[in-house]
Amino acid sequence: MAKLYFKYGAMGSSKTAQALITKFNYEERGMRVWLIKPAVDIRDGAELIRSRIGLEARADAVIGPEDNIAAMYYALEGRKDVIIADESQFFTPEQIEQLADLVDDENLPILCFGLATDFQTKMFPGSKRLFELAQSVSEIKTVCACGAKATVNARLDAEGHIVTGGAQVVLGGNDTYIAMCRPCWKKRIAAEAKQ
Repeated sequence: MAKLYFKYGAMGSSKTAQALITKFNYEERGMRVWLIKPAVDIRDGAELIRSRIGLEARADAVIGPEDNIAAMYYALEGRKDVIIADESQFFTPEQIEQLADLVDDENLPILCFGLATDFQTKMFPGSKRLFELAQSVSEIKTVCACGAKATVNARLDAEGHIVTGGAQVVLGGNDTYIAMCRPCWKKRIAAEAKQ
């Protein structure tokens, strides 16, 4: 029986690398993968999926917020054996439901990789729906500079200070985000407020 999987972690936890390794493993066994990403993720270009360690692949489909993922899947030529979705937090709740329906209706495994929360520790709508619907949820762990488990995706400004307000989605890499444990995040915010 196929499942909807949600594999989540903080920034820098190797989510994209694991998504691309999973794609390779399926393809090495002769299975057909439909690799998708949300259109909002243009950090490495509209179609490119790139991990911080250098693994990359072109997405088979770039999904806009108005797109129906199930309809796009049914329009494909030939059946796929698995769907792998990167940056799944950016899908709409309705699109997550479409993925869940594909699991149910087509017995198709779907692996979603993404963040759970934003830089203010608030859940992304797509991630919230994944937590509600996925039959398998697993955390991909990473560490804070202090050695504790990192759970916060701290956003940095141009001077390297923690940002505590603004738009939920600001694309960026190591220059814009750093994974931290909550105690270190709170201490740094407090220390920077005194400056």
